Amino acid sequence: MARKTSRGPRLDQPLERSRSLRPSVDSETAGRVSERVARFLGSWRFLGYMTLAIAVWVLWNIFAPESLTVDGYPFLFLTLVLSLQASYAAPLILLAQNRQADRDRVQFQEDRDQTERLLADADYLTREIASLRLALGEMATRDYLRGEIRDLLEEFAELLKTSKSQDSSSEENA
Repeated sequence: MARKTSRGPRLDQPLERSRSLRPSVDSETAGRVSERVARFLGSWRFLGYMTLAIAVWVLWNIFAPESLTVDGYPFLFLTLVLSLQASYAAPLILLAQNRQADRDRVQFQEDRDQTERLLADADYLTREIASLRLALGEMATRDYLRGEIRDLLEEFAELLKTSKSQDSSSEENA
């Protein structure tokens, strides 16, 4: 049987406050937007657009008839527009740099953790190799076994010689 869920507030989640004068902004979305804007402001394309816009503005205000110019005073409005653009660009660039610094910090911590794991693995493998060397040091090697077999064959050959000589001497005595 399906269990019914209650529609009331859940105790394991914080309450959302819906009445606030402050607008709620998703920091992740704002960060992504600021990075895109900062990336655009630092591009050659933006520099080209800005140079073109300023050149058109200057040429229009110099060569257009006085009644059609946008800026009545010599480039005062252009200065205001450029200052406004800079006042918005600087905080967006700083936001993007902060997000990049946070990502770099997380990446650095992950790299550090991975390095620690690799060092622990290398220490473990070093200890294992050392224990294998000690165990192999106690094992009989191929050369050692060959030498022992050779010595046993020589002893066996001598025993055969002595037993043959004893047999031949006992036959002579009989």
